Amino acid sequence: MPRRRSSRPVSPLPQREGVDPVRLRLPPDPEGAWTTVRDHLVARYGRAVGVEWVDALLAGGGFVGEDGPVRPDDPYTEGRSVWFHRALPAEPRVPAEVGIVHRDAHLVVADKPHFLATMPRGGHVAETAQARLRRDLGLPALQPAHRLDRVTAGLVLFVVRPEERGAYQTMFRDRAVRKEYEALAVHDPSVELPRTVRSRIVKERGVLAAREEPGEPNSESRVELVGVRDGIGRYRLLPRTGRTHQLRVHMNALGLPILDDPLYPVVREAGSEDYGRPLQLLARVLEFTDPVTGEPRRFTSRLRLAQWPRSIHS
Repeated sequence: MPRRRSSRPVSPLPQREGVDPVRLRLPPDPEGAWTTVRDHLVARYGRAVGVEWVDALLAGGGFVGEDGPVRPDDPYTEGRSVWFHRALPAEPRVPAEVGIVHRDAHLVVADKPHFLATMPRGGHVAETAQARLRRDLGLPALQPAHRLDRVTAGLVLFVVRPEERGAYQTMFRDRAVRKEYEALAVHDPSVELPRTVRSRIVKERGVLAAREEPGEPNSESRVELVGVRDGIGRYRLLPRTGRTHQLRVHMNALGLPILDDPLYPVVREAGSEDYGRPLQLLARVLEFTDPVTGEPRRFTSRLRLAQWPRSIHS
């Protein structure tokens, strides 16, 4: 029989601003380089944040084990878990709220605004949809089942109970969720739609934009035109796969780059966020059979794309 994984130890530190403390599991030390826990902490973090920071956090009881605060002279023990709160970066607040489309004992379906990250990553930590919802809803264990690009708005499914997260993540991994996006781009009547776009997309670490290259396709999107106003097309995008920036890459390849895309066709110069020019891409619909309750589920975003021209009838 396969061995059961031991349960993850519970952090003795509470969340801070909806952000979990960092858990460090002390690694093997076959050469005996670290006599004390402090020795390892200095070796691991001293160059990045300074030995003074390590010593100050130790002195203030900021490093905590399952049995209480870590002391500077605690002997090094392989496998011991140590928790601490990292310093939160200075983050400007994204000037929009996270909408709640649905909430029950299992799920929170949120309308994420443009420019807000789904979960902590890089320099976006407390100013994320996950951290905001944990604080605002009083649900410290809330976690997303999937991720939506920071510059894309729309539906994100969050799981209330940690033990059920795997079932919902598997549903996304196995492509058992019908996703529908809405995008705005210049209308070009010479582009024949609807059509299915398949290509090989490559995204290199450290490079902002993805690219298409020859080879076996690893991405597929259905593109449909659903309306035209004042030269602007409104498009329904149905991704079958989930490559990074897939819809943006495919629309750009058709000669229909999504309005106010900061990467396609040209990478916009980095700088402060222009909240007045959000990418005109919205995750509009999520539809699936709930893997926990067995219910059919369909959720629709309440957000609207700002650049769709107004009509006297709307």
